[in-house]
Amino acid sequence: MAEPAEEALDALAGRLTQAAAPSGCLATVRQLTGLFREARHRENATEHVFQNLLQILTKATSEVDMACKDVSALAHLGDCFLLLSESFRCLRNACVQCANNQNIMRNLGLIEVSVHLIQLLQKLETDLESSLTAFRCSLQFLGNIATGNVDSQQSIWKLAFPSFFLNCLNHQDEKIVEYCCMILFTCLNPERTRVLQEEDNLIIALTVLHTCRRYPESEWVFLIVTNHLLKCPELVEAMYARLSNQERTMLLGLVLSEISDKNSAVCKGTDTFLASCFQEKCQSVLKLASATNNEDEEALVTLRLLDALCEMTSNDGQLERLQACPDLLETAVRTLQLAHLSGKQATNVFTATQSATGQEQISHPTVGFKSHLIRLIANLCYRNKANQDKVYELDGIPLILDNCSIDDNNPFISQWAVYAIHNLTEQNERNQELISQMERQGLADTSILEKIGLKVEKEDQKLILRSIRKTPDL
Repeated sequence: MAEPAEEALDALAGRLTQAAAPSGCLATVRQLTGLFREARHRENATEHVFQNLLQILTKATSEVDMACKDVSALAHLGDCFLLLSESFRCLRNACVQCANNQNIMRNLGLIEVSVHLIQLLQKLETDLESSLTAFRCSLQFLGNIATGNVDSQQSIWKLAFPSFFLNCLNHQDEKIVEYCCMILFTCLNPERTRVLQEEDNLIIALTVLHTCRRYPESEWVFLIVTNHLLKCPELVEAMYARLSNQERTMLLGLVLSEISDKNSAVCKGTDTFLASCFQEKCQSVLKLASATNNEDEEALVTLRLLDALCEMTSNDGQLERLQACPDLLETAVRTLQLAHLSGKQATNVFTATQSATGQEQISHPTVGFKSHLIRLIANLCYRNKANQDKVYELDGIPLILDNCSIDDNNPFISQWAVYAIHNLTEQNERNQELISQMERQGLADTSILEKIGLKVEKEDQKLILRSIRKTPDL
């Protein structure tokens, strides 16, 4: 015996086939939409209900197809668009947390019909709100039928990739773009994400990033980038090569937001690639010493790369890989030397100052550059003897000690310098001895050593760097 809920649904479904005009079906579909807001009605829905909704969509497809060929027919589609919108709302509601309904709809061919209908709606040259509403509701339906259903995701991907997604991402309507991103996010997996790096498909990933610039508050596009695109190092590298400097800055901003999260999506390969980009372009920042170059886009990208590397080297999982990255430490030390020398040879943005002269100086893009270089050096030397020794060989220790004073152009530079000296001397006798000799010759500020709990003592005609606190010698 049929359940009361099932009988009510079948009765409404029967009325759908009896109505001769779209306006006659609309009220019935609205009733079904309301019923499907409740789980008990969704669970009692029969295939008969969805077959009748499929008939409505099939008939509407013919009418929209005719309007695509004959613009004069567009004026008569008002009721059709209303019925389409409500039918998709009904199907959308029926999918919620109901895999059985999702499977029935897919097996009936509702995904194919819906994708085809959406493609026709894309072709219509109209800004009618009723047409846009039908478009939006159709995308919501595809998003819901794909949610948690691998088979539906596969069907949509097969039909929609790549042209369907590309057209929707480039649409002028923000809601259509947002719903498209919802579908794309739901359908992507590691295998499909790797497909995006292929030359013919890279346009999809690049368009996602363009969309991110257009709609920076969009949650779905943010999730596509952070949960999928950034997890594929080869794709990141392929995208980066094709982006403008402004777009690279935006992408690195997204990378930074992820690194700050404990569940960072930035994986092996991406971090070392960004390190190589920094090494290649790091000296472009030195051009910013000239007041006429303070908006150099390549230099601004390099500054953001440095920010990202500082955050990455603060992450245990990425620190070890970057410590072993060829020449990264040497690049950081050499760049710090050049910036420091530039600031000493002439008064510019790299000159240490303790009295900022105006807001323009404070807001200059290079503010914090030397501080971040020292932070990167400090992180790369953390409990890494080879890197400690490399800084010694590059004459980096006196350089860092020379940057221990307060500098308004480099907030927290003295703190990072202190941290760097600590990491450089930890269990490294040669580096300790060098600083001891510098202190003896008056080249090292005793107060700096005290900040990290160290002092120089003479023992058996030898200068020893010891801890002030009651802890074992470094």
